[in-house]
Amino acid sequence: MMNRNFNLGKKFMFFFPVAVLIAAALGYVVMCLWNWILPEVAHAGRLNYWQALGLLVLCRILFGNFNKGGHRGGFRERAQKLRAKWDSMNEEERARFKEEYKRRCGGWGHHRNKE
Repeated sequence: MMNRNFNLGKKFMFFFPVAVLIAAALGYVVMCLWNWILPEVAHAGRLNYWQALGLLVLCRILFGNFNKGGHRGGFRERAQKLRAKWDSMNEEERARFKEEYKRRCGGWGHHRNKE
């Protein structure tokens, strides 16, 4: 039991500084990219390091989440479920699915020249 706690402590002592370094590097990258691109393109003001780090956190809150791995169930699990559903369909159900997909997505990715 004591050995397990020691291992967790060692992991924390390693990963915490690594996480801080990664966050610091990402903040610096955001600051450099913002100050390089946006003042000329969008006439935006320049950012200092702390503003860039705050912007990074804000974007993570608004557009991402703090869970490891993103969505519940990764891409492969969702693709396998969809494949299983497709395999269980008969030809008529597959044709209806394809028509509904074309109706909703407009045949995205399948452009045809109509003359």
